[in-house]
Amino acid sequence: MSEPLRLGIAGLGTVGIGVVKIVQTHGDLLAARFGRPVEITAVSARSRGRNRGADISAYAWEDDPVALARRADVDIVVELMGGEDGPALALTRAAIAAGKDVVTANKAMLAIHGQGLAEEAEAAGVALRFEAAVAGGIPVIKALTEGLAGNRITRVMGVMNGTCNYILTRMEDAGLPYDTVFDEAAQLGYLEADPNLDVGGIDAAHKLTLLTAIAFGTRPVFSAIDIEGIQRISIDDIRHAADLGLRIKLLGVARMTGRGLEQSMSPCLVPADSPLGQLKGGTNMVVIEGDSVGQIVLRGPGAGEGPTASAVMADVADLARGLRIAPFGQPAATLEHVAAARATAAKPFYMRMTLLDRPGALARVAAALGDAGVSIDRMRQYGHAGADAPVIIVTHKTTRDAIDHALDLFQGTGVVVGDPVAMAIEHV
Repeated sequence: MSEPLRLGIAGLGTVGIGVVKIVQTHGDLLAARFGRPVEITAVSARSRGRNRGADISAYAWEDDPVALARRADVDIVVELMGGEDGPALALTRAAIAAGKDVVTANKAMLAIHGQGLAEEAEAAGVALRFEAAVAGGIPVIKALTEGLAGNRITRVMGVMNGTCNYILTRMEDAGLPYDTVFDEAAQLGYLEADPNLDVGGIDAAHKLTLLTAIAFGTRPVFSAIDIEGIQRISIDDIRHAADLGLRIKLLGVARMTGRGLEQSMSPCLVPADSPLGQLKGGTNMVVIEGDSVGQIVLRGPGAGEGPTASAVMADVADLARGLRIAPFGQPAATLEHVAAARATAAKPFYMRMTLLDRPGALARVAAALGDAGVSIDRMRQYGHAGADAPVIIVTHKTTRDAIDHALDLFQGTGVVVGDPVAMAIEHV
């Protein structure tokens, strides 16, 4: 029998223990599928005595994750600590320097340092794999780097944060306001320690950074993404969208244009009967469009012990079988520097605003939209009590720049109360 493939796991949280359980439970199955046994030889975490729901007593313990990376009895370092720098980055660089393959679920680290780490790994002749960093159990990176390698990708889009999708669908299904559902999600443990990573769109933008680099052969540049979270979405927006046959999703969209690479992570409206519109709860979905394949849709659990650990083991399986490809699907030196571009593709927009209830208010708003070059498709004023009137406008196809210009012009009308909300309506 072939020599065992030896794993060193740094980070024994939810995902790390999920990997331990897979190795302990499916040893014979893994050996049959991988062509060699898989074993864990060493682990590292912040607390040694914590009860983690799995027996790790047979594994060597390292307080220092960098020491784990340098152990002679470790073939693959599995980094599951998280964080864009600090111990995770030090461990990853130490493992590469020691000639060890690395499997990680760390989207933040790769979104910020992915280019440099890919170059270091390729120079050292080792693998850097990160299927688990994007969309949990969905094999989207494998789909892009292998299954769709013969396509020129034209667009990537998707729902990549299960917490946000849970909040938005829970608001709709239960008729609850954002703040109530946010508190519920926090009590259920769905939110990151810093909730803004979820609801602010940052976690999902990290993932989009990695998908974009692979899909379009570009250097991963997290700062190039236009990011807007879901904090301003109200239950009224949810209801108005439903009236229009639409649903609101935190949607990542990337496409290459003649002006450069467009990347955004923001709330958008999608048709309620589309695959994205029907996506409920904490599930993720990625839509990929290629010139040969057309459109494919990948759907599945985006987080959690089992799904993410499953993705980690998919990378381990490839390394066990001798499959080695560049981290971003092509040599890091060939990844292009591409200018970031503001979205120019024309599309309809949803706008919600509150107007002073006085004669001529709607006319002033319509004039501002006209001055910005924005044409109104539909306008609806809802019943109200008091001096302020809620108004919903759906535009004909226009650009984000034109919408932003209109929002600036609204400030001079004297009739718009507070800050309007504007969201693109995406064709899917």
